[in-house]
Amino acid sequence: MDQASMKPSPKGVWSRLALWKKILVGMILGVIAGSLMGPDAELLKPIGTLFVNAIKMLIVPLVFCSLVVGVTSMQDTRKMGRIGAKSIVIYLGTTAVAISVGLGLSHILAPGAGLGMTASAAAADAKEAPTLVQTILSLIPNNPISALAAGNILQIIVFALGLGVALNLCGEKGKPAVQVFESLAEAMYKLTELVMKLAPYGIFGLMAWVAGKYGLEILLPLFKVIGVAYLGSVILVLLFYPAVIQVVGRLNPVPYIKGIMTPAAVAFTTTSSSGTLPASIKCAREDLGVSKGVSSFVLPLGATINMDGTALYQGVAALFVAQAFGIQLEFADYVTIVMTATLASIGTAGVPGAGLIMLSLVLTTVGLPMEGLAIIAGIDRILDMARTTVNVCGDLMVSVLVGRSEGELDESIYYRAEGENLKVKEETA
Repeated sequence: MDQASMKPSPKGVWSRLALWKKILVGMILGVIAGSLMGPDAELLKPIGTLFVNAIKMLIVPLVFCSLVVGVTSMQDTRKMGRIGAKSIVIYLGTTAVAISVGLGLSHILAPGAGLGMTASAAAADAKEAPTLVQTILSLIPNNPISALAAGNILQIIVFALGLGVALNLCGEKGKPAVQVFESLAEAMYKLTELVMKLAPYGIFGLMAWVAGKYGLEILLPLFKVIGVAYLGSVILVLLFYPAVIQVVGRLNPVPYIKGIMTPAAVAFTTTSSSGTLPASIKCAREDLGVSKGVSSFVLPLGATINMDGTALYQGVAALFVAQAFGIQLEFADYVTIVMTATLASIGTAGVPGAGLIMLSLVLTTVGLPMEGLAIIAGIDRILDMARTTVNVCGDLMVSVLVGRSEGELDESIYYRAEGENLKVKEETA
């Protein structure tokens, strides 16, 4: 046998690559293609659009079936309430930390200083965020079928929770329906696996379009604010989340960091927490060892109410606008920004353009020019990549913590990639 025949073919090498590595290759090739093609890279956008549409196709049935299965797997309704309470408390706490990180970095690095922004820019139109009362009233769908068709995630979650509890209370009579939802959930997981095989190609198209549209000519004037936002994102994902897992969860964070690679890459390129949900659920179950019940409950909830990355973005953007317009903020303004963004994260998470909506709330609350929205909107897509990645990584961190606290984290799966050495080191530390 000659030496040439022993070399693996490119196709064979590609098939053996891990999914996140394929996605990384797609991202890099997309950036190169977009940089070379410029505006003509718009021609490649349909490839990414097809992938995003396929992901969106999964969201409603996956969330609905996963939640019903998650609730019915918890025969103890008190346990469900306990898990929900834990998740919400952790989500709100990490959101407050995230916006504090954004404010702190922006105060130190001053991304808006010297940019010479003026109020002459046209203000972006922002959709009005719902009030607390409106949010509460809109939780119950008038027609659950309409909620499913419209993709109203909050209403879908409420209906799925109610249906799951009702099926549990039905006892034996509810078991046939539970089996149907379990079969549908498994079918959605398999469909997710098939769709995810298209991720490298779809992400290539998306990144080519982004690189072609947002070239250096657009990024350079605002490079500093982008850098601050990305630095804050790295601090949260690689320092804060692992520290919480190690201190609170008493787990070695290295498997967590390695396990989140694929959903993080999907989140970065699709800029959709809900769109990344299929990859997040797959990761939590197969790579991090979180049980089906916990992952099916915590992750859809997090995709709806957890806004760590968006909160970080609020802190950076608010101070950037203040510095760009030469407005001095007091300590009380900083506290107000933290409280507003944290509480608004639940009410606006399910609204299209949630990042800009939350920013409009923050700017209005502390009296900053609304023209700042137009400035930030120009680079919103670039910032959205980072904040969505943080949102998704935060969701997965909470799923690990809740699974660990409930005794529903399979450590043999969690430590599988690293072997037992990490677990031994963690237990002896």
